[in-house]
Amino acid sequence: MALFDSFSPAQYAGPDSTDPLAFHHYNPDDVIDGKTLRDHLRFAVAYWHSFAWEGGDPFGGRTFERPWFPQDSMAQARIKADEAFDLFQAVQAPFFCWHDADLRPEQGNHADNLATLDEITDYIGEHMQRTGVRCLWGTANLFSDRRFMSGAASNPDPAVYAVSAATVKMCMDATHKLGGQNYVLWGGREGYETLLNTDLKRELDHMGRFLNQVVEYKYKIGFSGSILVEPKPQEPTKHQYDFDVATCVGFLRKYGLEDEIKLNIEQGHAILAGHSFEHEIALAAAEGMLGSIDMNRNDYQSGWDTDQFPNNVPEVALAYYHILKAGGFTTGGTNFDAKLRRQSLDAEDLVAAHIGAMDVCARGLKAAIAMHADGGLESALQARYAEWESDSARALLAGSLDDISARVLAEDIRPAPRSGRQEQLENYVNRFV
Repeated sequence: MALFDSFSPAQYAGPDSTDPLAFHHYNPDDVIDGKTLRDHLRFAVAYWHSFAWEGGDPFGGRTFERPWFPQDSMAQARIKADEAFDLFQAVQAPFFCWHDADLRPEQGNHADNLATLDEITDYIGEHMQRTGVRCLWGTANLFSDRRFMSGAASNPDPAVYAVSAATVKMCMDATHKLGGQNYVLWGGREGYETLLNTDLKRELDHMGRFLNQVVEYKYKIGFSGSILVEPKPQEPTKHQYDFDVATCVGFLRKYGLEDEIKLNIEQGHAILAGHSFEHEIALAAAEGMLGSIDMNRNDYQSGWDTDQFPNNVPEVALAYYHILKAGGFTTGGTNFDAKLRRQSLDAEDLVAAHIGAMDVCARGLKAAIAMHADGGLESALQARYAEWESDSARALLAGSLDDISARVLAEDIRPAPRSGRQEQLENYVNRFV
């Protein structure tokens, strides 16, 4: 029985509407700041989670009933693709994202996985041509199968490294074939459980070489999209090598990849790393490595990556503010790497979850555009750092400690503390959200 073919494409009904399956704030064709909301936000639906996920948790099994379960045949893979594109159309999503394991059943050997991925991407390509939905990015699942229990690129077994590299090549080819605008490397188990059995330097060097091989292959096949790495903290391993944005920036620079690879930043991962989403986006932008985002949220009472749909407009507004400051998305976009709660069983729940999330993002983006146009935050920044534009301040950076010490003594410099005005700036933001 089909789940999503009975849903008409969601329409904009305005903020006064009570229709749970209509947009209240997201009108895709609205033009703001020279671009439609569709082009600003570049929404993508994740092919995993609520599709691939069965609704289980560590204490209970499957709660969802989907027509493609069990996902163990190509016939089921085609049913899943049919349902996916019905959902994409129901929520007017212009893009989707995928792992190879989301699209085709595991065959147990690389040759058959290669053949079935090629077969299902041909089928998906027909859906893309029919609907106009595009591929934002693809990636390889190098974490679910037991062979990846000790990592992929960082695995102590060369055979696992080989299979991982071959799988990434397969997925890059498929992403290129589908016109994907990015390729993401998600290191789900690139880390360690204990240093007692870990050669840290060797594993980091192997990861660095692996990423260089990916970049080399990108140029070989003429892939014009961006290569992205997704920061992720201590889950599921005790320590992840791609812990957060700062860690990834340092890693990429160490292995000469800072000009070749950007970052795909997820809200839930930012929280698990002890940061805010805003911080991770701002830091990636400051380092010239902002690529794309996964928009979800964590339960702040849980230490787990709960991957819930976003509902916090002020938080979303500040995230988009820093994206706008960085020039907006180019190849990247807003992917809903989010899943339903295991009690939300119905097809309507998944449609409504995406519609509501898109509304939250639209409200946040509109506030961010208004703040960006108003310029109040930027003016406050410029005022706070204005004295660094003087010749005397620049001389501090150009001089030596001896020079600076002599100047402090000669001029009897005694700094008077100045307010950071945090509460006033928070009140400023609240005017827009």
